[in-house]
Amino acid sequence: MQNRIHQRLQQPEKIVSIYFTAGYPKRDDTLEVIKELVNSGVDMIEVGLPYSDPLADGPTIQQSSTQALKNGMSSQLLFEQLKDLRQITSVPVIVMGYFNAMLQYGVKTFCESCEKCGIDGIIMPDLPIDIYEAEYQSIFKQHQLSFISLITPQTSDQRIKQIDDASDSFIYMVSSASTTGSQAGFGQPELDYFKRIHDLKLKNKLIVGFGIKDQASFAQAAKYTSGCIIGSAYIKHITEHGIKQSKPFIKSLKEQ
Repeated sequence: MQNRIHQRLQQPEKIVSIYFTAGYPKRDDTLEVIKELVNSGVDMIEVGLPYSDPLADGPTIQQSSTQALKNGMSSQLLFEQLKDLRQITSVPVIVMGYFNAMLQYGVKTFCESCEKCGIDGIIMPDLPIDIYEAEYQSIFKQHQLSFISLITPQTSDQRIKQIDDASDSFIYMVSSASTTGSQAGFGQPELDYFKRIHDLKLKNKLIVGFGIKDQASFAQAAKYTSGCIIGSAYIKHITEHGIKQSKPFIKSLKEQ
């Protein structure tokens, strides 16, 4: 079967991808959050595997990870929680975490568990593309998992083209040199960056993350890309309003 990410990327509508932390607010909320997101009309879901030292995450996601770890969340528990994932949705689901947790679990076993659950891709911000290509690409392909790499405004064109060559779904564009949840809209430097990468005419689609919190920032970031990833703003929303109130948040992003 064709990877669900590939299927979604072939559609012209802008992608709303939501990130949330597995095991937050409560340990067994993971599948319930996915159900609420699916019912709210999201196009793609990123399930964050909580980690004690998440270098790319800002305070909101760090706090949700800390709580999830206190709740007892782990890689093994995540795969148990997601074993019935494909009975409830065909929306693409990606696992985002840090490589140390994957390495401790065993890369091959981790990928096998992802495939059994119907997960479509993996994001590991601290796994360099060179190491991925040399040691793990064949394992990912064996289990039909897309490896999604991040680029930032500081990534060289040469490096971007290397990532583009090694990728087979989309490239995760970090909007600025910062952690998640620290932006308040985009200025001209970020808009120029979005256009610059768009004009490289890469073979993979581009999706922007970090700093998208509402329809205005979504529209800015999606102008030159295929869509956006929203994490901190969604986690704040469910912290304040509960996971049953996901639909109004997703609707507000899609309103024109």
